[in-house]
Amino acid sequence: MSQDDRSSASRRSTIPPFGIGTWQNTDPAACSNAVEQALEMGYRHVDTAQAYDNEEHVGEGIAAADVDREDIFLATKVWIDSLGYDDVLESTRESLEKLDVGYLDLLYVHWPAEAYDPEDTLPAFQELYDDGVIERIGVSNFEPRHLDRAREVLDAPIAANQVEMHPLLPQEELREYSNRHDIELVAYSPLARGAVFDVPEIQSVAEKHGVSEAQVSLAWLRDNDVTVIPKATSEEHIRDNWASRDLTLDADDLKTIDGIDREERQVDPDFGPWN
Repeated sequence: MSQDDRSSASRRSTIPPFGIGTWQNTDPAACSNAVEQALEMGYRHVDTAQAYDNEEHVGEGIAAADVDREDIFLATKVWIDSLGYDDVLESTRESLEKLDVGYLDLLYVHWPAEAYDPEDTLPAFQELYDDGVIERIGVSNFEPRHLDRAREVLDAPIAANQVEMHPLLPQEELREYSNRHDIELVAYSPLARGAVFDVPEIQSVAEKHGVSEAQVSLAWLRDNDVTVIPKATSEEHIRDNWASRDLTLDADDLKTIDGIDREERQVDPDFGPWN
């Protein structure tokens, strides 16, 4: 398949709704093994970032798996100190080298912070898109006002907005915005960094179905048409997360989860755009 054919086919396809996240997975062997195991298990979406300091190990896991590169949806993110025009281009080339791949399926602006300037940052993403280096442009941690401005600057569509989302942070406004503008929401920290395991409503639904609280949270996100990228390193957790695809929540389950009367953001840096 030529690059043009590959690019056209990839841009017509959707983002795989279930992937493996690699945040904080910096142990070389654990990271590459987790990616390899996930891909061998059936995962086809792998998410990393320049700031995770593990792109090389993610690439090693991809290379070790018996899965063709064209069948893997690979995403990384440009960190906030590399969002100037030239820095975006240079750091993306470095990411490709570390990952040992020829193109990216999705490249995100990691945060609208520090060096981020829509008029300077986004044209570099547009150039990478036009040149076929990246198949999709994504943003992460963007609020509606940032999305509005990005959509004005870019010619290419915004494929995805990756945000923290789970039953303790349901992101109703962003869900509505994404549906209206055909932007996929990708949920990082979909288990609220473990907090979902201690929520009584989620515990009751998990007990009812004989599954883990993690599966309940992931199934709830899937029911809301949100792509999930739970982080996992052990085969047990990778497999348990994957099994959530077989869990169907009924109307009572959804009502129980939607009725959780608390809201907790787990990732809240000083430069977060909501602060």
